[in-house]
Amino acid sequence: MTVTIYHGDNLSVMRGLPDASFGLVYLDPPFNTGRVRERAVESASTPRDAPLPGSVTRRGFHGRDYERLRGDLRVYDDRFDDYWGFLEPRVLEAWRLLADDGTLYLHLDYREAHYAKVLLDAVFGRDHFLNEIIWSYDYGAKTRKRWPTKHDTILVYVKDPARYWFDSEAVDREPYMAPGLVTPEKAARGKLPTDVWWHTIVPTTGREKTGYPTQKPEGVLRRIVQASSRPGAAVLDPFAGSGTTGAVAQGLGRDAVLIDANPDAVAIMRERMPLATVRES
Repeated sequence: MTVTIYHGDNLSVMRGLPDASFGLVYLDPPFNTGRVRERAVESASTPRDAPLPGSVTRRGFHGRDYERLRGDLRVYDDRFDDYWGFLEPRVLEAWRLLADDGTLYLHLDYREAHYAKVLLDAVFGRDHFLNEIIWSYDYGAKTRKRWPTKHDTILVYVKDPARYWFDSEAVDREPYMAPGLVTPEKAARGKLPTDVWWHTIVPTTGREKTGYPTQKPEGVLRRIVQASSRPGAAVLDPFAGSGTTGAVAQGLGRDAVLIDANPDAVAIMRERMPLATVRES
């Protein structure tokens, strides 16, 4: 199976790819931890619920204007458009590239997941929402001033609710927490994962470790690729980072397209997947 790595801006690269090219799109964008991105400047007289310059009004969310919804969210957090002005066009391009039976996974943390759910319901339609997955882990520093945050949220949307691909039989099983309560046959086979995934982060001394700071574990991506892409299908990761999606997809018999603007990420991916084709964009 082939892996193609694009070194460049993912929005530009995605705009050059044909419609409905991928059975699975996984987006793991940089989390909004307070950085400020360039955005249109609003005047003091601009109403909070007014559309941003150059924006497109969409209908959804029980008939409410999409831009009115954006305006409401800006009332709660004035950094909202700093982040979503960057992420929104990339999510929309990913949706265009998704095949009719395809699935989109958006991996976020607690700072943005609630915004994303509301907005994606408005843009894609609430009936296209499939799952909220909680990936829980228990490593790293823990504050004593509040409940330590040790999970990420993965929102799952399907292009067509009547025909999306989901293969539960292909997914690696996990041990029962109380194996004595099931038959020996069931205990030996393991259980189908739920929407709460307990999985360690990438161990500092493990074979997977590449040194890339935001690297995700292969086990999490393997479960996504197994369940939501057909063998031989193509998988897209626009924020590829260390290339875990591509490594997993290749190992499971899928093609992969990986995009990243960071030359360090591209170097790691080339080392991890030496047979991949690298294109400058």
